[in-house]
Amino acid sequence: MKQNTLTILLACCGLFTAAQSWSEVPQEVLEAEAARVDVVADASASTLAVFGPQGGGGGSGVVITPDGYALTNFHVTQPVGNALKCGMSDGVLYDAVIVGSDPTGDVALIKLFGRDDFPSAELGDSDQVRVGDWALVIGNPFLLATDFKPTVSYGLISGVHRYQYPSGTLLEYADCLQTDAAINPGNSGGPLFDAAGRLIGINGRGSFEKRGRVNVGVGYAISVNQIKNFLSYLQSGRIVDHATLGAVVSTDSEGRVVVADILETSDAYRRGLRIDDEIVAFAGRPVRSVNGFKNILGTLPRLWQVPLVYRRDGETSSIRVRLAGVHSAGELAEKLKKPVVQPNPERPGPEGPAPQPPMPQPPAPKNRKMPPVVAAHFEAKSGYANYYYNREHQRRLAEAFSPYRAGIASEGDWRLEGTFTDAQLEGPVRLDLSADRGTIDLPHYRGRADFSGPLFEYLDPPETGGLLVTLHLWQRLLQRGIEDFGEMQYLGRMPAETGAELDVLQSVYGGVEVRFLFDPVSGQLQGMEMFAEEEVDPCEIRFADYRAVGESQLPHTVEVRHADETYGTLRAEKFTWGEGIDR
Repeated sequence: MKQNTLTILLACCGLFTAAQSWSEVPQEVLEAEAARVDVVADASASTLAVFGPQGGGGGSGVVITPDGYALTNFHVTQPVGNALKCGMSDGVLYDAVIVGSDPTGDVALIKLFGRDDFPSAELGDSDQVRVGDWALVIGNPFLLATDFKPTVSYGLISGVHRYQYPSGTLLEYADCLQTDAAINPGNSGGPLFDAAGRLIGINGRGSFEKRGRVNVGVGYAISVNQIKNFLSYLQSGRIVDHATLGAVVSTDSEGRVVVADILETSDAYRRGLRIDDEIVAFAGRPVRSVNGFKNILGTLPRLWQVPLVYRRDGETSSIRVRLAGVHSAGELAEKLKKPVVQPNPERPGPEGPAPQPPMPQPPAPKNRKMPPVVAAHFEAKSGYANYYYNREHQRRLAEAFSPYRAGIASEGDWRLEGTFTDAQLEGPVRLDLSADRGTIDLPHYRGRADFSGPLFEYLDPPETGGLLVTLHLWQRLLQRGIEDFGEMQYLGRMPAETGAELDVLQSVYGGVEVRFLFDPVSGQLQGMEMFAEEEVDPCEIRFADYRAVGESQLPHTVEVRHADETYGTLRAEKFTWGEGIDR
């Protein structure tokens, strides 16, 4: 009977006639079936059944590194707390801890313990996914996988670059993938794989029949490319924020996407963007609709700098804009003190009713004792999901950076002598730095700064955004190191204009904000950004041409930029510190 049924199905697909026998099934059909079985087995091995520490709540997840880092939904982890239990298809229940969370993007990063060779999923490229591609949804629907063996559903990608309106909640699904493969309650946080077994998304929302909570063939997954943008942010242990351009866009009568309103304090405004300008491209992608613009913006983290192309009066201009955060400092952490409100499917947004994250969750547990291995990897701190991992990244960078400051005394005066070059002149430069003051003699200007008070009061030389203060903070970093500079936080990795990624440490010292940009492999300091005020252009410097100076390694080329313009370049010929400097 089973053979006859399969014969009929294959005949309907045109693969062979009903008159052919079971033994005559085409070899390519059998090979395709075997290949799909292997893909499902490999993909299932990295899939998690996620539970609360005592069985309350939960969902699904997927391991992405052999040492146990895994992805799931924020709305899965938020109700069950910072300690989790994760079952895998090997039948073992592993302890796990929260690492970082993205409440707006509905993503959380967790870390499993117990082995260093976890089966892990290969990250795919969700921008290459097309409507009609086959897709696999794997997870723990209805939390029924008591043996931790996941359920698999098979279907099509029915939509790409979909935008799901927040509908009064924190959760915003931008640039997501739509599939008809069944995503049911409990599948939240689980993987969406392509036909080759590559991870292309994290399942999160579904449309359900009102009373039965049964999938009706429309499910949504957060794209893996969005998650890649945020992954280092999540690894920082922080509660991360999404980006805003500081501008509102709309569609004009000609169907163009134009700026309807813009904050004059935004970086985009300072770079020249104005009301009625047409947005042509953003972050390297063309913009053809308002939802398309929101799709791109929703995949970007706060503080990234991205290219923007706009058109005014038929003339096209290209700029780079620094993105602000959707939420102000501390606002996101404050909002998370309250239970996350799930979307109301009856409340329509611009595209109709908003789908629900599949699984209503109980309030987060409090004061529950953590397993020892979890407690050893968790540190509570305001504004962080888990400060332990932020501290670990600071330690990593401090160790990598230490050879560059070897032999530099923890205090004392500095002098740099060399040449300064800008677009119009070249001449000698001398820089003197001490703990309480600094001077710089340029071919065209002599600048001074007092470091004993608030640093934002001294922005000399003009049109640099505070070069002397920035160099003073560089001196402090080299003299004291990352550990003793002052309170630091690791932000994650950000793309540079060259295309490379840089590790970013941030600190507030003397009333100004400073960001240190490190090469993630060598630990070499590549640059700095100093913000005297939050809504003004920073002083930006980039370091190059590192050479030995005594026991240390110091840059001999310092490029100075401000307001998207190059101020000039300092080339060091002689460094002196300690005794022998005439102040």
